[in-house]
Order: sequence, then structure tokens, then C-alpha cells
Amino acid sequence: MTLHSPAPAAPPAPAADAFGWLEEVQSDAALDWVRARNAATREQLAGDPRFAPMRDKLREILDSKARIPAIARRGDALYNFWRDETHPRGLWRRTTLAEYRKPEPAWETVLDLDALAAAEKENWVWAGATCLGPDYRRCLLSLSRGGADATVVREFDSVTKQFIEGGFHLPEAKSRLEWADENTLYVASDFGPGSLTDSGYPRVIKRWQRGQPLAAAVTVFEGEKADVSVGVSVDRTPGFERTVFSRATDFYNALEFLLVREAGADRLLPIDKPTDASLGFWRERAVLELRTDLKVGDTTWPRGALLATSADDMLRRPPAERRYVPLFLPTPTRSLAGYTVSAQRLLLTLSDNVASRLEELTPGADGSWQRRPIDAPFPGTLGVSTLHDPLLKDDPLAEHYLLTAVDFLSPETLSLGRTGTDEREVLKASPRFFDAAGMRVEQRFATSKDGARVPYFIVWPPGAKEDGDNPTLLYGYGGFEVPLQPWYAAASGNVWGAHGGVFVVANIRGGGEFGPAWHQAAIKADKQKSYDDFIAVAEDLVARKVTRPRRLGIQGGSNGGLLVGAVMLQRPDLFNAVLCQVPLLDMQRFHLLLAGASWMGEYGNPDDPADWAVISRYSPYQVLQRLPKGTALPPVLFTTSTRDDRVHPGHARKMAAQMEAQGYSPLYYENIEGGHGGAADNAQRADMMALGYVFLWQRLGDAQAALPKVQP
Repeated sequence: MTLHSPAPAAPPAPAADAFGWLEEVQSDAALDWVRARNAATREQLAGDPRFAPMRDKLREILDSKARIPAIARRGDALYNFWRDETHPRGLWRRTTLAEYRKPEPAWETVLDLDALAAAEKENWVWAGATCLGPDYRRCLLSLSRGGADATVVREFDSVTKQFIEGGFHLPEAKSRLEWADENTLYVASDFGPGSLTDSGYPRVIKRWQRGQPLAAAVTVFEGEKADVSVGVSVDRTPGFERTVFSRATDFYNALEFLLVREAGADRLLPIDKPTDASLGFWRERAVLELRTDLKVGDTTWPRGALLATSADDMLRRPPAERRYVPLFLPTPTRSLAGYTVSAQRLLLTLSDNVASRLEELTPGADGSWQRRPIDAPFPGTLGVSTLHDPLLKDDPLAEHYLLTAVDFLSPETLSLGRTGTDEREVLKASPRFFDAAGMRVEQRFATSKDGARVPYFIVWPPGAKEDGDNPTLLYGYGGFEVPLQPWYAAASGNVWGAHGGVFVVANIRGGGEFGPAWHQAAIKADKQKSYDDFIAVAEDLVARKVTRPRRLGIQGGSNGGLLVGAVMLQRPDLFNAVLCQVPLLDMQRFHLLLAGASWMGEYGNPDDPADWAVISRYSPYQVLQRLPKGTALPPVLFTTSTRDDRVHPGHARKMAAQMEAQGYSPLYYENIEGGHGGAADNAQRADMMALGYVFLWQRLGDAQAALPKVQP
């Protein structure tokens, strides 16, 4: 395996941090430590007779040829990236809509990633393609080594199915690219010292001409070192061409600039809008999604609203002179989950008590909008993606869209819809991967410490009773305005629910289930409310006799790994298993490691004494060190990836090492590749998932009823 180029070194850990050396990702000492713990964990978990059947079943699900092939339209073709047991790295392939309608479409392979990886002796993982319309022949392919966020970018001809000799090529970096035209790119990348932000993302955008050395590309936009990143968006809709540059000053705020040409020279026109509002253009219109209240004259538009105005007003008039039309206004239980546009209409996806509804809006010539609810499956989760291509003059799919529908017990269906009607054609339906007979789903509410009502879903296995003795897995995230809406739990339905396990999803504050207000209630100084909400759900499960602490486990990854790490230490009496995946745990140094500085908008700045006074009260690595000797903790399994270049594996490494130093016996497993997802292919993914479920069954199932909590 070819190793990636090293990530920028983090500032050395303070001398007081006995395990700071574990932040050296590829050091021999750190990897020796990892391998020793991997071996011990595999001995305990992979040696369990339940492991192999679970792993094989999960691999069967992940590789199933009956899965719905996810598609993206590019001109006349529908493209898909597909992995199965024959092609573990995957095939980039295409077909037509007429073929896709068939039960077994004929696919044309465009690129075989397994063959490419073998030929080039590289551990390539697919990271996407950016193709230039309207013919979509020239594409920029992003290839990751081992699943990292950093990618190599190479120009590819989708007709000849060959990489273009002498074409655009970028070395490994966290790059962002946009086509300006066939011979010109806007490139944000690592151009050497000083070109990255503190978060490790590009700070500089260059205009790069075909045939020109990258070093000769002209700088056209720069951000500040303290920014999160810079970006560029190119709208090539005929008659409405726009190029917008942006500086993300933190995770939720950005300054945006329109590129204008006057007197033969380019200049950047600042766009006057709230920095935390999301701005989109739709031909002659501008659409603004608010994250904070916006006062215009005597009217205050609430956060979570979606407003429309003209693009000219948005770009040329001061805010007080703009006429906004509300397309959506939130309520305490309804929020905007997203929107998309066809040629003539706008489609809204709404969250109604954590279930999806759809609306269709049609603009009138007089500036009014006609609203029509769309009849669609409810409750559950709906996803809408337009098929309209604005680069095509006469687009036959101008008013068509794809609709996915799913819930915890019903596998996904994919339908072809058309605006103006509720009639849809079912294109594909995923198979049932487990028998849901006798299973049921409930939505309940817990009362948090401050009185907030916190919703959660319970997925009950067949025959389960509220007797306080059900093995129960509680899952949560609670950050970055990410909602946890129902999904088809193929994996947990097989290896958890089918064997009597209860699965619970907590919709805690910090997530996006009820829009920006729900998220902003639990960030920075109020982050503890996420943990209070999660604890409240756990307490409600016990109080209502769904389970008891001996039978209750918790799971979370990334920000969710921080969540379960924090509540494990705050309420160790409530849980008997903790599955902590690719976590943040050392919140005193999170902003110094890899992309961590970009998340200060969520957590605050640990170098600010006022912020650290808050963060230090929940930061798991520091709270662990302050625990009174003899404090009992629930058994924990930490998982991460050496190749995760987003959340540093040092978080999980140091936490496990610190627990060992204090006399605990955590389990630890680190995949040597896999990126932030933890696995680079389906085989690795199935293996990691099986390790986690075996751990949960060992701790929460009947066979281990007498197993005591691990104590120092």
C-alpha cells in the first residue's frame, strides 16, 4: 500500500499530556501501540462465535446486487458508482433512463477502480467526479488513498474512458475545483506554505489555464489564515451566468463576492446578506435561507425561513430596499429540510415532527407564488433531487425529479415524479433485508433537565414487552444542525433487532430536527444541553421500563463519539456498553488537530479562557483525568481509522491509553485505512460493524448477564 503524503504536523502536545506522542499518526511507536490493541480486541471480539456470521451477513447486505443504484444525471446518461463482492473498490458506470427503468439495466463501465488500483499499485478509493456540461465529456476525477479526505485529481475523458494525457492534474490535497470553461479551472488547493487555513483547508483560489503549470496559475481570491476555507461556485445557466467566491469565516458564516467584469477588468462585488444565511440563485431569482432573524423595515423574518427575491435586488440593492417573499416560515414543530428546483418550480422538503412532507411552489408573473402540498408517503424520510439540467436548451426532463422514501422498517423506494402532479413511477425498490413482521416503531418524548421536550424513536423487535429487560442500543449525534431522520436499518435489523434488541434514535438538541433554533440551543456555551437531552432519553427508557442500565448501550460517531464519551463519564450508572466511533475526545486540542479549527463555531475556542471554562466541564479526556479513584465506568469500545484526516485518530488513542493508565480496560480498534467513515471498502466496513455488534451483545445480551462492569 502506498502511504499518503503526511498531513501538516500538529503543534506538539504539552509536556503534561503523557500520551501526546499518540498524535504522531504514522510513528512506529504509535502504530506499535495500535497493533497491540487491535490484536487484543480482535481476540476478544472476532473470536466470538457470533462474529463471523454477523460479518458475513453484513457483507452480504453491503454487497447486495438488489440494492438501488444511486444515480446522477449527466446529459443523456445516468451515472452510478457501484461496489459489490466482485468489485470491492467499485465501478463508475452509466446507463440511460430507458434502461434504468428495467429490472436489470444494461450498464456501461466507464472506469473500473479495482483495475486502476491494481495497475497503478495504489489503494484508490472513489471520491467523486466533476464533469463539464452540457456534454459532460471532460471530468475531474477525485481519487483518495485509503479513504482520506485528501484526494488526487486527474482529468478524464468519459467518451474514450481514458485519463487525458497532459490534462489537468492535482497532487494529493484537500482540493476544491470548478470548471470555468473547457480550458479553465478555478482551483483551491495546497499551493505550498501559507496557502492553507488553520483548519487545513485551502485559503487561496487560482485561475488555471489548460497547458499552464500549476505554479503559473493566477491567484484570483484569498481568504484569511483563521478562516475555515475558501470556495467558488460557477453557475453556467445560459443568460444567468454567475461566479461567486466565498470565505467561510467559521463553520456557519461566510462572506460572498460576485465576480463582475467592468471596463475589461474583473472585480469582486461584496454580496450584502447575513453571513450565516445560505444564498442560492435560480435564474433571475435569489433564494435566501436564514439561520438568524432578519429585520427588513418593519418586518422581522424568523430564523429557519426561506425567502425569495430577485437576483438583481439581492446583488445591487441594499437590504432595506429588497422585497422578500416568504416561501417557508417555520413553526415549533416544522422546519425546512431542503429545497430543489426544476425549470419552472421549486420543491420544498419539510420536517414535521421529524417526518418528511413535500410542497411544490410555482412563481407567478406578478411575483406571487402558488403553493401545492405533494401527496407522498408519511411518516418517514423523503429525499428529492431534480433531474433538470439548466445547461440544456430543450431539456426533456426539465420538470422531472427523483423521490426516495424510506422509514425504519420499510426499505427504500425510488420513484420518478413530475411537477404539477402527484402521479409517480416507481423505478426501483430495495429488497427487505430482514423480516419486519411483529416489529413496530414509536415516537416518544423525554423531558430534559431544563424542561425541553426531546423526541426519540423506538424500533421494537417482535414480541418485546416493557418489562425493563430488553437489550437496548441508544444512538445519537446532536451537532452541526444534522437531523437524525428515519432510515431503513438493514444492518441493525438483522444483527440487532432480529435477535431481540431494541434500537432507539435520540433527536437531541444540536441537531437539525427542528431547524436552526434546535441546533443553536446546544452549541458553544450551551453544548451541555445535547448531553442533558441524551441522558434524559436514557432515563426515560429506564423509567418507562423499555430497558435497565445493565441492558442499555450507547453508540455515536464523530460528534456523536464526543456525545457518548461525555455522557459515559457524566452518568456511568446509566449504561453498560459504549460504542465510541471516530470520536472527538480531547477538546482542549481539537482545534489544533487536522480539520478541528473549522469546528470552533460549534464548540468554541479552547484557547479562550471563558470558552475553556465551559468546554473543560465536558471534554472527555480531561474529565477522565479528574475522576475520583475507584469510579466505575461502563465497558467501552473505541474505533477509529489511521487514515482519518478529518477527526484525528489521536483523540481515540489518547482516551484509551489514559483509561488504561487509570486502571480501566477499554477495547480499542483502529482500521489502518478508511478515512472518516472508518472503512475503505465493504469488507472493512462489515468487519468493523461486526466488531461493534459483537461487543454490544457481549455486554448487553443474556450470555454475559453476570459480566461485571470494568472497574479500576
